Amino acid sequence: MPPSTPKPTRIAVLADSDTRWKWGALTAARIVPGPSMEAAAHEAAQGGPELSGFLLRGRATPTPRQLTEVGVTADSLREVTAVEFLRAMAEESYDIVVLALVGGGVQAVLHGLKRVWEGRTKRPVVVTGYVGVVYEKLADGLLLRHGADLVLANSRQDADRFRDVYEGVGADASAVTEVALPFLGGSPYEGEHDPYTVVFAAQPSVPDSRRDRTYLLERLVKHARLHPNREVLLKLRSKPGEHTTHIEELPYQKLAQRLEPPANFRLVYGNMGEVLDRTDLLVTISSTAALESLHRRIPTVVLTDLGVRETLGNHHFVGSGCLASWDQLDAGHRPAPEPAWVARQGVAADGDYATAFDAARERIAKLLAQPGGLAPLTPYYTPATAPGYLPGILARHHLGPDGSPLPGAPAADKEPGPVRQIVRRAARGAYRHGVQRVAPVIRRMGEL
Repeated sequence: MPPSTPKPTRIAVLADSDTRWKWGALTAARIVPGPSMEAAAHEAAQGGPELSGFLLRGRATPTPRQLTEVGVTADSLREVTAVEFLRAMAEESYDIVVLALVGGGVQAVLHGLKRVWEGRTKRPVVVTGYVGVVYEKLADGLLLRHGADLVLANSRQDADRFRDVYEGVGADASAVTEVALPFLGGSPYEGEHDPYTVVFAAQPSVPDSRRDRTYLLERLVKHARLHPNREVLLKLRSKPGEHTTHIEELPYQKLAQRLEPPANFRLVYGNMGEVLDRTDLLVTISSTAALESLHRRIPTVVLTDLGVRETLGNHHFVGSGCLASWDQLDAGHRPAPEPAWVARQGVAADGDYATAFDAARERIAKLLAQPGGLAPLTPYYTPATAPGYLPGILARHHLGPDGSPLPGAPAADKEPGPVRQIVRRAARGAYRHGVQRVAPVIRRMGEL
């Protein structure tokens, strides 16, 4: 009797922004447990694991353009509320669920999943983590993610810090699993391009003041004027009106309209990996793009012009060898990263990136193979341990203290009609207009 055909691994990814969708979907592809040779051949022939994408409805829900730019496809993709996602998890069967959300969203969904899976003999393995560098709200963000079966750390340094936080509050730290950023890759840097290309990787929220963002833009334009034989690119994450992981109140595109940059200065969008293919010098304040660049051995600079400060996130790069100012860059400075620092950041420039996800795959395989299934999810925060904090987090996602939907929570009966879709788009547009146009004006008036 011929062996039965193995079923493809079914993975659900819930994300709340374009960058988290990219992280979640690429992580999902890398953490599928390694099956037998025969099963691996079958799964490869079937196109890999079966990926179902869910986009959490909110201010940062990706637009079609952003999804296209990310370049990650799924077998299905739909927009949902938290309550609609939980209903799907109750009705559909998955092997792995990846929560690519902000901390409060992870905590709310964990409590919701705990409730919808009550009484089940088997449930999926739940995985969560961070999109990039963790430089703020370490304890808060980690405890909001506690309760997942795997909490992924993108580096050895993060794994150590994560365990210290969990153990320090008496929480189980066994879920912490060291991996790496799932979007590292590309060809190693082999020398200067023609023309030599300088890329400034902008961030939506760092820095956040008009003065600081205008300063950075003016220095980038000045660098282009000082080096007319170089191509100087401003790499942007989103277009005006779009939101990503963080709110951008002052888009560089609008600030640039007041300048008269030289011909060798351009604004660019697109996949970061494709931009890095032609980059000779990557400059940023504290973007995760710096780690992508270091992984490929591209000369990388983290700016000190605005100080080395926790609010900017560039303090994370102390000891990296990458800190420098625009004055130094204008004079021809070439940074040299510190190998010991790079090795602790999960960058894997030494070639061991291929094995970075082995521990996660092995752990997931063991959890899926447990006889009798997995124990119920047990987040650190409960109505008993955080009675003044947890209910508010759950309520923002229309969930009660026990993880059940609150009265009046959005239903998931069918796809919204044309009128509802138009109203939803209008509401999002109004919100983004308020963030990018009205809020800055009110803030300036308050400073008078």
